[in-house]
Amino acid sequence: MILSDRDIKKSLKEGRIVIEPMFPNSLQPASVDLHLGADFLIFRTEKHICIDPKEPIDHMMERATIDEKHQFIIHPGEFSLGMTYETVGVGDDIVGRLEGKSSLGRIGLIIHATAGYLDPGNKLKMTLELHNVSPLPIKLYYKMPIAQMSFTPLTSPAEHPYGRAKLGSKYYGAMKPQASQYWKNFKKNSDWIKFK
Repeated sequence: MILSDRDIKKSLKEGRIVIEPMFPNSLQPASVDLHLGADFLIFRTEKHICIDPKEPIDHMMERATIDEKHQFIIHPGEFSLGMTYETVGVGDDIVGRLEGKSSLGRIGLIIHATAGYLDPGNKLKMTLELHNVSPLPIKLYYKMPIAQMSFTPLTSPAEHPYGRAKLGSKYYGAMKPQASQYWKNFKKNSDWIKFK
């Protein structure tokens, strides 16, 4: 069951959903529009021949920042990490789901590859996994509407919300784009490595 606009408003008042700041006219019938933040991570391809998920990749990416006067150009086939302008949080009984905007999809902009999920108990700026599948570069503007967030109540509160030490949550409370931390799975799960 996805929350309607009236239930999103109710959950915002109750603090079960947090969106900071909440832009005027962002509330849609069953979602909230989110806007493009200033920070990006871009792959540096000239010095690397492949990505190894067993190794840290922070050194393979460089930071970029935009503002009202400087836009971000994403070229055909390029992939970059961005962030929403808003900080979004949910209680331990709700999940959030990040989705693209129809009008941007129609020009070939994908806003997330797979990680469009806001876990119960997390509060952060949502990561955007931006990919241009169009034949032309796309210009992205600071604070433009970039995505929409829907919310689904859980059947019961999560027993172990995201961010608890037991889970080893890698991106809890992120306020800047972070390179993949997948390599930590190999360090932590030595039994899995032996099994495979």
